[in-house]
Amino acid sequence: MNIATTRGVAKTSLSLPNILTYARIAAIPVVVGCIYVQSIMDGPLWLRWMALAVFLAAAVTDFLDGYYARIWDQQSAFGRMLDPIADKLLVASCLLMLAADGIIHGWTLWAAIVILCREILVSGLREYLAALRVSVPVTKLAKYKTTIQLVAIGFLLAGEAGDQVIPFTTQVGISLLWISALFTIYTGWDYFRAGIHHLMKEDEG
Repeated sequence: MNIATTRGVAKTSLSLPNILTYARIAAIPVVVGCIYVQSIMDGPLWLRWMALAVFLAAAVTDFLDGYYARIWDQQSAFGRMLDPIADKLLVASCLLMLAADGIIHGWTLWAAIVILCREILVSGLREYLAALRVSVPVTKLAKYKTTIQLVAIGFLLAGEAGDQVIPFTTQVGISLLWISALFTIYTGWDYFRAGIHHLMKEDEG
């Protein structure tokens, strides 16, 4: 790689959209740490509000990084790779911490398992389809799924602290998590179907 190419890559990786994605990744240990201290170490309830605030800020960057990348024409292969990774790290970390916290328990664990398994499956399929130079665009339904998923996690992060302000906050979060899991199954099938279709074409060829 020559000097000009190296500078081009560095400039791309430090664009505002990518910096927002880095911020989303940096928010993960803060959210997890707040919930861990509050729940596992019996810390004060205000830590849940702090976790929620940081999580919401991270969720907003998920919209802003794509928005600025489009309007400023700063889309890059690096950004397209990193953005979904940041999303999956944030969602997976929060779900695992909420399970350890006990907010997600019993049958609701299956909703979290479905969401996590789908994310792993889709990541593998995207890598496979990318090798075939096949693009599977994100559908509106998948975007709705992501929105519902983030809202559900937000309610669950508030947890007991939220229940003291608005009754049934936790129950609303659990209900939304189940709805998100159903959307997850449906949208995940679209990727799986595309992967199977192109795999069969490869075998025939």
